[in-house]
Amino acid sequence: MMRIPRPVTRQEVEQSRPARFSVDPYQPVGWLIEEEYSRNRRVEKTAVVFLANRECPLRCVMCDLWKQTLVGRTPAGAVVAQLEGVLPELRAATQIKLYNHGNFFDPLAVPMADRRAIAQRMEGFHTVIVENHPRFCGPGCAEFRSWLPEATQLEVAMGLEVANDLWLRWLHKQMTVADFCQAAQWLVRQGIFVRAFVLLGLPGTEAAESLHWALRSVREAFRAGADVVSIIPLRSGNGILDRLADEGWRWPSRLVLLETALFLALQEKQGRVFADLWQVENWEACPECRSRRLENLCYMNSTQQPSEPVACRCSTPITIP
Repeated sequence: MMRIPRPVTRQEVEQSRPARFSVDPYQPVGWLIEEEYSRNRRVEKTAVVFLANRECPLRCVMCDLWKQTLVGRTPAGAVVAQLEGVLPELRAATQIKLYNHGNFFDPLAVPMADRRAIAQRMEGFHTVIVENHPRFCGPGCAEFRSWLPEATQLEVAMGLEVANDLWLRWLHKQMTVADFCQAAQWLVRQGIFVRAFVLLGLPGTEAAESLHWALRSVREAFRAGADVVSIIPLRSGNGILDRLADEGWRWPSRLVLLETALFLALQEKQGRVFADLWQVENWEACPECRSRRLENLCYMNSTQQPSEPVACRCSTPITIP
């Protein structure tokens, strides 16, 4: 039987938070160039710019992205200034992620007046990827796409998290599975690609149950029209999750679980699937298998070929009930 933790209020989420970082609205939080297996079926250099803007208003239980956001609305022209400062360093990349710790099409996060100027600066990238919640998907998405250079595609990344309405309500996602599917299908009809984020690990679940919900959610995302899915391990450190863990609502965090989830998702050959390796060093693995598991995860991410999880005496294979 599925167990869901006690309801968590918005006030609890906010009061449990550690300190927020100081953020300059005219400087990006950071940027990097990574490699990603693209829809062109090859590994390509991908620029990632972590934009400074206003916090997402939803206060999702699992979110830790608020730590590097602004208090209040983003000043007009600030995001454009952030990009102008780093774009010269990113021209070796062929696609770019404008990740803003929230919703790109929230007019208080990225002012509407700035979007055309942002789009005009995307020359040379074949794909521009932005983050957004389904409730902020609408005409503004199609308008932004129309402003991009002719050869540039738009991809909108949205968090499905888990294909279960009870869990979504508990997570404060303020959407249903049907809402996600409707938004994804609408974006696809506009000629916009969709990337979905799926959680691995939920408070109070065991490894097999976590694996079940992750794979089920990956399938749901692809059915809704997603072109690519990223599996994101649930992370502690945002305050409220640490508090729940202290109350006994823990979740599986062994590296073999992430490895198994990616392996099984790729075996289904529904589309590109990635394991998010951010802070993966916090996941448990013994000294004998940690480096091999990380190598295997990187191999699957970069080739999109399923590779059997590493066999080790520290863990037994995970099977779905």
